[in-house]
Amino acid sequence: MSELFNSFYEFIMSTIDALGVYGPLLGSLFIVLESIIPPLPLFVFITINFVAFGKVLGFIISWICTCIGCMISYYLVKRFFRNWIVDKIKDVNLLTKCMHYIENLSLSQVTVILSIPFTPAFMINIAAGLCNMNFKKYMTAILISKIFLVYFWGIVGTGLLESLHNPSSIITVIVMMVVAYLFSIIIKKVLKID
Repeated sequence: MSELFNSFYEFIMSTIDALGVYGPLLGSLFIVLESIIPPLPLFVFITINFVAFGKVLGFIISWICTCIGCMISYYLVKRFFRNWIVDKIKDVNLLTKCMHYIENLSLSQVTVILSIPFTPAFMINIAAGLCNMNFKKYMTAILISKIFLVYFWGIVGTGLLESLHNPSSIITVIVMMVVAYLFSIIIKKVLKID
């Protein structure tokens, strides 16, 4: 496992060195695109930002970029694809029930789902856009949950494999989810979001 971590770290450092000043910029762009293009490895780009900019600035840049990517993905689906897809599946009872269920998830539930590091963000963005989830609720959930997700990938985890084999990382994920849930309850009451 340590060999995997070392080779990953060497890959990150060589990528930053090879790209120079464009490395972090490219990493930030890829963080935005990851919410739209699922195969991109988010944890790699967040790690690049943390190494290149430091923990504080790397965290802020990664958090802003991933939030922007989720908002763009949500907006594109809602604006350009929702009516067409809803029209195609309106006769499929199971799908319409699923969409209704997702649309009525509470802010706390959406926040917890999005704060899990292994949740495919692009699928949640698409589901929220298709279900016509309230933008204020979705944006608030994104802003809260991505704090914990970026923290996990930047500080705690270096990838799916490492996290699954490191019990302390799993415990950290659970603690972060509980904190995200409690924080979302407070925000829900303050902003009066259903």
